[in-house]
Amino acid sequence: MTRKVFTKLLGLFLLLMVLEIAAVELVVRPLTEHSAAGAFHRLALEVLWSGLIALAAAVPAAAWVSGRISARLKRIGDFARRMADGDLKARIAQVGADELPAMEAALNQSAEQLGQSFAEIENRRMELAAMLDSMQEAVVAITSEGLVSWSNAVMRRIAGTQIRAGRPLALSVRDPEVLACARAALERRPGQPEVRFGRAGSLAPGRIFEINAAPLPSGGALIVLHDVSAVEAAEKTRRDFIANVSHELRTPLTSIQGYVETLIEDPQPRPETTHEFLGIILKNANRMNRLTEDLLALASIESPDYKLTPQPARASALLRDAIQSLSGIVADAGVKLESASAPEAQVMADPDAMHQVFGNLIENSLKYAKSGKRILAGARLLDTEVEFFVRDFGPGIASEHLDRIFERFYRVDKARSRESGGTGLGLAIVKHIVQAHGGRLWAESELGSGATFHFTLPLAAKAPEPSGPDG
Repeated sequence: MTRKVFTKLLGLFLLLMVLEIAAVELVVRPLTEHSAAGAFHRLALEVLWSGLIALAAAVPAAAWVSGRISARLKRIGDFARRMADGDLKARIAQVGADELPAMEAALNQSAEQLGQSFAEIENRRMELAAMLDSMQEAVVAITSEGLVSWSNAVMRRIAGTQIRAGRPLALSVRDPEVLACARAALERRPGQPEVRFGRAGSLAPGRIFEINAAPLPSGGALIVLHDVSAVEAAEKTRRDFIANVSHELRTPLTSIQGYVETLIEDPQPRPETTHEFLGIILKNANRMNRLTEDLLALASIESPDYKLTPQPARASALLRDAIQSLSGIVADAGVKLESASAPEAQVMADPDAMHQVFGNLIENSLKYAKSGKRILAGARLLDTEVEFFVRDFGPGIASEHLDRIFERFYRVDKARSRESGGTGLGLAIVKHIVQAHGGRLWAESELGSGATFHFTLPLAAKAPEPSGPDG
């Protein structure tokens, strides 16, 4: 660039010299043609030498000027290349007082504004990414070619390392419902209603997602996966609960209806038959009454408004009160209720709720203890809690049932449970009460060796000892 500028300046100076000589020949010579020839030649030599001297002075000046201009233009070119490479902090040093500093200042101002704009865009992008990562929904954006352009943290947790930018969605997410939704969104134009699909159940084990998708204005599509597993589980629980309640009520109602119709149709029933039928009707009515009471108790315990009134109580006293209040029922069944050792440590417990817990556990054991003729209840002290237990010596429970016996309406032996008047809700009530106390509940059993139900209660905080006279 320096050579080009120098060549142009030198050419301009030579052109000026040619014009000067031409002016001398055309203007000065006619004026001096009548003068002496020697004077004219001296004048011509003076003009020539002055031109040569001016040329000698102009050459380095032109080189210096062209070098400075070239260096400043090179700085501008370097600045432009750095900006093109993404260096938005690049600036041009302003030198001189000609027109170039004004242009350099304008370029620096443009670079600063461009840097601020890019910084604001980057901040907005980071805020949007943080907001999408904090969402509970899984979000993935794809290009018009079906390639993943972006995904949030939830989507990456679900799909794992398979999903990443530039990878086809079909290779990252293999659920057919998601892929069908993506194709439908890509076929729609921006501004049209979003695409809604049903459920995707193969993305993660045991989880169900609702899929929504919409086309993007710049092409591609945005897919949102909403985890509805909890909603589906709650809905399934509700349906199962209604079905179980209906079944539990239908059985005694059918029995009552049948015996009542029989009594009505017989104009003169025998007294012993009437007495027998009325006893069966009363038994089924009591069963319905117990079921209703257990349903109300379970609904109350599961309600957010359910409040306990825990207070310090000795573990041995809780166990002793439970055995005394239930010993009569157990004795009528021909089973012996025994008490094992229990610590004197104090636990935080609601006495009425604990009475319900012991009552349900002992009544449950009573159904299976008739073969063993014995129930044992006791407690032992742990580090931060007291562990209570109720053990029967009946046939025991198979291992595949131990994890489910605390579910509502779950029965190990349905025929025996219904025959004994059980509702299938007692252990579920126990579970909720123990958990409301901050305790744990589990069962242990071996076939032929009976079953043991354990639950824990937290120890009561020790009251500070009173200080002496000296403080």
